[in-house]
Amino acid sequence: MARGRKPQPPDISRRNDLLRAAARLFVEKGFDATTTRDIAEAVGMRSGSPFYHFRSKQDLLKAVIIGGLEAGQERLQAATAGIGDPERRLYAMVRTHLGNLLEGQCPAPMLLGESRALEATDRAEIAAAFDRYQHAWQDTLDALAASGKLSSAAPPVRLLLFGMLNWTTQWYRADGPLTLDELAQASITLLLGRPNNSGEKG
Repeated sequence: MARGRKPQPPDISRRNDLLRAAARLFVEKGFDATTTRDIAEAVGMRSGSPFYHFRSKQDLLKAVIIGGLEAGQERLQAATAGIGDPERRLYAMVRTHLGNLLEGQCPAPMLLGESRALEATDRAEIAAAFDRYQHAWQDTLDALAASGKLSSAAPPVRLLLFGMLNWTTQWYRADGPLTLDELAQASITLLLGRPNNSGEKG
């Protein structure tokens, strides 16, 4: 254990184990095909034990998506701290988002479609969390448009960018010839029409 890091209480630790296992299984099998028994077995619990932490499988899905979006937002903030240049900031955001998706850190964007299984109030909470995640992206695109580096920062541009990035989960292979840094660079080139000079000072 890292020096100075306090151990998590057992209940919190087990809850986090459930969230990680559920996120992985929901991505791999889909929400409908994943049972609470599957999730419990993945963390060495009895089949009914997840209900000690979550009221239902739907409650677990909601927690996975919102928690993942919030964790992803924190990573974005850390990755872009102190970067003033919007082009360099966008590269950092794209690279972080790809890492969240493809390095197993935060698969929440891949699960947004599964929210159809939830009640309207839960979907509204997820939509609000996704809106918060998107704010920094829109601000950065607006800054690029204002500087003349992007022809339009209209909301569809942001949504198309997310669609492009999220779809990489369908074809990217970690053992393939393309690194995530190169993939992030290719995404910026496609959006801006030219390579990003990530060596510029912010």
